[in-house]
Amino acid sequence: MATDTSEPHRSPLHARHTDLGAKLAPFGGWEMPLEYAGVVAEHKAVRSAAGLFDVSHLGKVVVTGPGAAAYVNATLTNDLDRITTGQAQYTLCCDQGTGGIVDDLIVYLLAEDHLLLVPNAANSAEVVRRLREAAPAGVEVRDEHHDHAILAVQGPASDTVLVGAGFPTGHDYMSFTRATLPTDEGDVAVTVCRTGYTGERGYELLAPASAAPALWDALLAAGGEHGLVPCGLGARDTLRTEMGYPLHGQDIGPDVTPVQGRLGWAVGWRKPEFWGREVLTAEKERGPERVLRGIRALGRGIPRPGMAVLDAAGAPVGAVTSGTFSPSLRTGVGLALLASSVAEGDEVSVDVRGRNEAFAVQRPPFVDAAPR
Repeated sequence: MATDTSEPHRSPLHARHTDLGAKLAPFGGWEMPLEYAGVVAEHKAVRSAAGLFDVSHLGKVVVTGPGAAAYVNATLTNDLDRITTGQAQYTLCCDQGTGGIVDDLIVYLLAEDHLLLVPNAANSAEVVRRLREAAPAGVEVRDEHHDHAILAVQGPASDTVLVGAGFPTGHDYMSFTRATLPTDEGDVAVTVCRTGYTGERGYELLAPASAAPALWDALLAAGGEHGLVPCGLGARDTLRTEMGYPLHGQDIGPDVTPVQGRLGWAVGWRKPEFWGREVLTAEKERGPERVLRGIRALGRGIPRPGMAVLDAAGAPVGAVTSGTFSPSLRTGVGLALLASSVAEGDEVSVDVRGRNEAFAVQRPPFVDAAPR
């Protein structure tokens, strides 16, 4: 069997991370910071003040040309007609035949003939392939994965940090605005988006890869006095798990549909066309055989992906997909794909290294979300 010896991709901020002593780890084909001062400390900083994340591994796909928005609307699940220019939307790319989730992503509507798609790192090439193959004449799909950097400022002090760095704030959730960043080579354009993956108020900033170090430095300098700390993907994972946000490749994937993943809110069911519409509509009508639900420890058990979930009689009813120790709640929380017979409010057991630990099935988030 052939061995993949390809080197992982590196963020344009790789040198900044190593200078700060970050612990690096592979993620979606990229070498990214896992933590700096520690996952728990970084997690708590985001919940109480602010954290700065490098998420440049995320894909960047540009779709342009006459009818670009209409084309994307006819392929991805959510209804682009629900938003207007200057807004963003969470959506799904599903397989036409199975309805499985190829990727979950955010679409930024710059104009009717110009859209930016931000898929997950590992799935970006597949999303590009599918969109290119089906694109009508005149619609161009460009992979600009390495052309841009994305930094996320998340936490209750995020507005203060951005204002200190000279960026506009206060626009609506899932909307974006344009700004400029002064650099030694001149001003560069930065897109400031009111989005994030932590449950806190926050922003994601898209800039040319060459300007990433200057943007990182400006945000750190502006945020230091307000408690901003650099954060790795470890804290991003615990933060999103506390909110019950699914992670592609763990909680959702090609073998999980939006109906099973409780993502029907991101499907434009009344649209005449999107990939997987027929099979998903049929599944919605008959009901799924399994559902992604939240679980919270009633004792000291910490759930981990792959652990079996059992009902009161000891029969298997599913498996943990994401699980962690919640720094905010100081208990175990997670997500699990469970048989549809398991309902919120039920008590189940998780096989934690041979011990059956009690968990309550509940609807996420496990902690209060910040006002949008």
